[in-house]
Amino acid sequence: MAEDKRRTGVVLFQLGGPDSLQAIEPFLFNLFCDPDIIDFPFARLGRRPLAKLISTTRAKHVEHHYQVIGGCSPIRRHTEQQARALEAELRREGIDAVCVVAMRYWYPFTQEAIAQLRIADVDEVILLPMYPQYSTTTTGSSLNEWERKTKPEWPTEIFREFYTHPGYLESICEKIESTLARFPHPEQAELVFSAHSVPVAVIAKGDPYQRQIEETVALVMQRGGWRNPHRLCYQSKVGASKWLQPSLRTTVRDMAAANIKDVCIVPIAFVSDHVETLGEIDHEARAQAMSLGIRQFEMTPGLNDSPTFIRALADLVLECVRPPATAIENESLMAAD
Repeated sequence: MAEDKRRTGVVLFQLGGPDSLQAIEPFLFNLFCDPDIIDFPFARLGRRPLAKLISTTRAKHVEHHYQVIGGCSPIRRHTEQQARALEAELRREGIDAVCVVAMRYWYPFTQEAIAQLRIADVDEVILLPMYPQYSTTTTGSSLNEWERKTKPEWPTEIFREFYTHPGYLESICEKIESTLARFPHPEQAELVFSAHSVPVAVIAKGDPYQRQIEETVALVMQRGGWRNPHRLCYQSKVGASKWLQPSLRTTVRDMAAANIKDVCIVPIAFVSDHVETLGEIDHEARAQAMSLGIRQFEMTPGLNDSPTFIRALADLVLECVRPPATAIENESLMAAD
């Protein structure tokens, strides 16, 4: 296969996470300073003091989550592994690709990714948020930050969501299948899809996140073909405002009350392991489940650098860098004339 003469830069956007216990509060401060997260009348004046208040309080609340997973977030390591694996997969396809990571609230920030692309002298850029479902609070925020930090210097393609991609769905099904195999009677385990919650006010403004999460669950269940009972819940609520329900904690309590003994949690809105999966689900929710009499509690691992998932990402990129077959055929015909 002939090498593509263009050099393609691929930016993997992700939330980011603190790389030490000391970084938790500044990480949270950056998060709650984001206008796509905290927005209210006169927010320009009050956002920073409010972010300082929330981050100080929240840091104390979540520190134990980071302590039980090793004292820092593994999300940078996983995302950089995804970038290296994707780059290798694209190069096997003959694409001269440079894949970089842009974290929204901690290192490496968006401006660092831009600097890497300039050094690599790329000819085009593909923006690939690592959020399968679109929300203004995740993908929207990352894209807004990209626009603030760079000028239009490259032809750019943007993926706003990829939750319907067959390869992505298959990668989730693989994780569910391998996790169900841990149960003595896999067909009896209840599947609980857990997604990061967002404020109801965000959804009321037209954000498609909730609908896309529900569609993802339906597509995964259809593709997997399981007859197991399943349900959807949300986690990681912050503050006193109304967020999407039911919560993970309430769901675990309700399942125990219904005498459900085998529970398989599927983190459906995440593509890598981090504090929300390893801390909130696999530690906190597991302890809650065990204390309430649930017999077996398992969590599907993150997609991380799953070959099936990496191949799905590569297919998305290839859709942009390779013209459709019909276009190639037409060009060949014109050249022959």
